[in-house]
Amino acid sequence: MSTVERDNEREHRIEMEIVVDAYSSEEQAMGWYCYLEDALGFPFEAKWLTGGHQSPSHSEKVSVVGMAPEEECSAEMYVEVLYRDGESEDTFTARLYDIKPLAANEQTQEAIADWHYWVNRGYSFDDLYSDEEY
Repeated sequence: MSTVERDNEREHRIEMEIVVDAYSSEEQAMGWYCYLEDALGFPFEAKWLTGGHQSPSHSEKVSVVGMAPEEECSAEMYVEVLYRDGESEDTFTARLYDIKPLAANEQTQEAIADWHYWVNRGYSFDDLYSDEEY
């Protein structure tokens, strides 16, 4: 059971705009991917809250430059981040859940908040919505 309070407006947007007509986990993932690709205003500045094994240190400022390829987003949403360290820079793939927007437009902030809500509610692409939830 989720400890995140249900947000009816966000639930409605997810059901009616993001995963509408999604009858499989693959269709849900594609719905989220398309929604995020359209809604996120790239590039935008963000903090990468937790890094992977090949990432910069915890909580680094990065520029989010795009979605990762869709084939990488079948179970989790990923974005490409540009990390600058002095004179050098490198691009990494980061989980969108680990991104906190700093300088981003309202639509980008809302879309990332939608994804964080989805994850924090414990939803996954294997859990298809039922009519009873709405």
